[in-house]
Order: sequence, then structure tokens, then C-alpha cells
Amino acid sequence: MDDKTIISFNNVSKEYILYKSDKDRFRALFFKPKNPKIHHALKNVSFEIKRGEAVGIVGDNGAGKSTLLKMITGVTFPTTGEVEVNGKVAALLELTAGFSLEMTGRENIYLKGYILGLEDDYIKKIEEDIVEFAQLGDYIDQPVRTYSSGMKMRLGFAINVNIEPDILVVDEALAVGDNAFKRKCKAKIKEIIGMGVTVLFVSHSTPSVQEICERAIYLRKGELIFDGTTEETVKIYEDFKAKEAEKKRKKKEQAKKKENNSQ
Repeated sequence: MDDKTIISFNNVSKEYILYKSDKDRFRALFFKPKNPKIHHALKNVSFEIKRGEAVGIVGDNGAGKSTLLKMITGVTFPTTGEVEVNGKVAALLELTAGFSLEMTGRENIYLKGYILGLEDDYIKKIEEDIVEFAQLGDYIDQPVRTYSSGMKMRLGFAINVNIEPDILVVDEALAVGDNAFKRKCKAKIKEIIGMGVTVLFVSHSTPSVQEICERAIYLRKGELIFDGTTEETVKIYEDFKAKEAEKKRKKKEQAKKKENNSQ
């Protein structure tokens, strides 16, 4: 991996064993399962992302997007192949993960900072930026258990975008709060991109991907189908979805005709 490459996937595959029950899963801790059913979440995926790039990841549910992001954030590891990440990662995946419900919002800023490996002085430096961005008012000094789910997500987003990461991973995290706050989140991500931070943006909203990213990767059933400009990638993705929708429509029509003929 050269100095300009911040993320590298080299022939990466990820397999999960599917168990019929929790009992089978527990038994597998002691005995190797016979003829297990394997789910191939990723299949020989290779790509490189350079420092400062904003790259969108598109694909339907089950395409492997979340598995890919979990590997970048170190939550899971490949079955085969190599993943290299060279930088501090802030992930807008589970925004509220790591919060203590009994601690105040302000105390949770420090808790999340410690989890991310930050020092006291640095957390203190960015504390007011986080408080201002989250817009929680007096609630910032109330226990997080008193927060609505939206308030927790605001705080989680504010922390992750203000820690000055090398890599920012965003997975549908813009569905935070009202429209005004969503616009604020999107503007902050654009600001971060302008500062040279590498951004990976996963969304089912292709217009959002086109607005934020110049490059996009299209995954389908664990395979990398296309990697190019966002415009090209989105066109290929949407053309495939349109063809699939047409197939389903024709299949439904044929089934209806068959049902009518049998009556």
C-alpha cells in the first residue's frame, strides 16, 4: 500500500456459517458442524481508496455493504484476503454505541473519546464544538436515559464528525433529526471532505451519493460489480434495478394470467 492509499482491499472474502438455532450455534463452539450452510457476504473484493477521496457504496440489502464497512472499522475480519487501513477511523454506523445511559451527554463525550483512544486534553479542546453541533441545550448535562432516540443520534453524530478523523465512514446516518439538522449534517460532511478527510458514504439514496461523492462502488450479492465515477456507477445500479423491477412485473402478470385461465 503506497503513501497515498489509505484503504486497501485485496481479494477479500467473508463467509458466515448460518445456524438453524441458537442450540446449533452453541454446539459449534465445541464441535465442527457437518455440512454447514455458508453465506458468502463478500466474494474476492479488491479496490484501493486514496487519501481525501469521497467514495459512495451502493447496492441493495444483502449486497455486502455493511460487512465491508465493519472490516474497515475493525469490527470483523476477512475469511480470506487482506484489508489494510492506514488512519484513524470515525464510523457513523451505530451512532449510539458505547453510550452509558446513566451518564450525562457531556460525560458521554469523554467516554466515547476514551473508547476512540483520545486524550483528555484533546477531548476538552473539541468538547464545546460537539455540544454546539448537537444542539441539545440543557439536556447535554442530563442523563442520556432521558434522551429521545433522535437526541442520542445527534450526540453520536456530533462526536464522530468533530474528532478530526482520517477516515469517516457514514452508513445512512444522515437520517438524524429534522430536515434542518439533516442539512447541517450533510454540510458538515462536505466540510470534512474539503479538509482532505477520506469519506466512505453508504446510502440507498443515490441523489445523496451523487451530491457528496465523485466516485462510487456498486456491490451486488457480495461481488464488486463496478467501480468508477458516481455518475457511471449510479446509472449501472439503477439500470439493473429497473430491469429487475420489470422482470418482477412480467412474472406477476404471467402468474395472474395463469390464475385467470385456470378459473
